[in-house]
Amino acid sequence: MTFPVIDAHQHVWDPTRAEYDWLGPESAPIDGVMTFADVAPELRAAGVDFTVQVQSADNAEDTGLMRESAAAHREVAGIVGYAPLHDPAATERTLASWEGDPLLVGVRTLIHNQPDPDWLLRPEVNASLGLLEERDLPFDVVAVLPRHVEIIPLVAERHPRLRMVIDHLAKPPIGVGDGAQWSRLMSAAARSENVFAKVSGLYSAADDSSAWTTEQIRPFLDRALEMFGPARLMYGGDWPISVLSGGYTRVWRGLQPLFDELDPDARERVLGRTAAEFYRLDPRRLALSD
Repeated sequence: MTFPVIDAHQHVWDPTRAEYDWLGPESAPIDGVMTFADVAPELRAAGVDFTVQVQSADNAEDTGLMRESAAAHREVAGIVGYAPLHDPAATERTLASWEGDPLLVGVRTLIHNQPDPDWLLRPEVNASLGLLEERDLPFDVVAVLPRHVEIIPLVAERHPRLRMVIDHLAKPPIGVGDGAQWSRLMSAAARSENVFAKVSGLYSAADDSSAWTTEQIRPFLDRALEMFGPARLMYGGDWPISVLSGGYTRVWRGLQPLFDELDPDARERVLGRTAAEFYRLDPRRLALSD
């Protein structure tokens, strides 16, 4: 059978039920309730079979919304939830509460909202990352600043069994630069075999985030393939953030020509197999076994 296509980075949210500090009128039209049903037609049209829903706020209510979404939609194959990494005891309680639920497949916190760019190196956060490592739960890294990428090898050295994935290829300077610094930092991160990356959120770094083209993205994806290889890269559509930069369908169609240039094995990995293996997605959910 053909391996299913998995979008490894999709969000849902409801500002009436969880607090999203970053979401306001300036984010219209995505500043209201955004559900899986809203994006489902575009996923089907693109041929996407499953998604991994990813944390959008540093609170348990956001994780609860994703659990409800997964219960209502079999297409949601995994959830990357929130854990309070600044508090190891609370992190332990959070992870314990997830036991027995195969859909809770990873952890993320909005580290880019922390004033301290070295937040991941703090002793209490380091202890919490050790708890993830012990439980074989991967960590999504929201690397926005160069320093965020720079410290990833340090975290990887401290926790060599902790699988980490850099969201959005750490936001390369699409349309505004050659990416020399980005390439240097990402190359250092990629030397750690437990570090992966998402081909997601690749919008223009100019004032108008929708002013991107396939050809502007190409050199950054090519470089990512050189650094990580397809076995450590996974596609993500970044909906509904992508609505602000052209929409899900435009993002998919913009990346599709680049994916179609890959050999069949590499394409299968980037479009599904890497995500399934990285997040240890339940084969029964993916209908890969009886």
